[in-house]
Amino acid sequence: MVGVVVLLIAAIAFANRGGGDSGSGGEAKGSGGAEPTAATGVKPVAGKNGLIPSGFAQDEQGAQSAATNYLVALGSDGMYDKDRRREIVDTVYAPDVAAARQGDLDKIHSDEKFLTGIGLNPDGTAPNGLTFVSRFNPVGSKAEQFAGNTATVSVWYSALFGLAGEGSKNPVAESWYTNTFELKWVGGDWKVTDFTQKDGPVPVGRDQAASSAEDMADAVEQFGGFTYAR
Repeated sequence: MVGVVVLLIAAIAFANRGGGDSGSGGEAKGSGGAEPTAATGVKPVAGKNGLIPSGFAQDEQGAQSAATNYLVALGSDGMYDKDRRREIVDTVYAPDVAAARQGDLDKIHSDEKFLTGIGLNPDGTAPNGLTFVSRFNPVGSKAEQFAGNTATVSVWYSALFGLAGEGSKNPVAESWYTNTFELKWVGGDWKVTDFTQKDGPVPVGRDQAASSAEDMADAVEQFGGFTYAR
């Protein structure tokens, strides 16, 4: 259940406008050097499983790319739709983990108290006139450990979460987290076996005025999200 609960920390934090840390991954033993997300020598993946890139290289860079892309999928609004959630979980998690995660996540995401707490209707849809926003935007990644068939990768990211539109009582807000993924090589690709989440690092906010609800809703609808294969 730990891997399920931390998946919802961002949502719960925004619902309560607060929240705390969960445990992070183990002691760093990999190279740990910061590397850009631009293409760097390993041929970018050409395949996709649905909307999620697949076919990552069996090296540190491939593990980082897999973890980063899986983070984006796990943080998307698709996790609040039963069919899309099952597709994401089956794609991201190792087969021996996916079945357990499906049941746990289905139970949590059908909880009316949780859904209404984050501003959604009891069936998980956004109220009329509002757009539900859940996007994780990776800033960087690093390999904590790498052992050929297993890897531990941390991804630092900002999260946008809330309801965009006039009259929203849960406007879209930003928060910062680091997720540490445990990965293993299964069937020719990296798959998640578990992950943990902690707050930050959080940058100092600049003196910028928040956009209007209308501008935010327009931006969400006009600007698509990215995948991060490299």
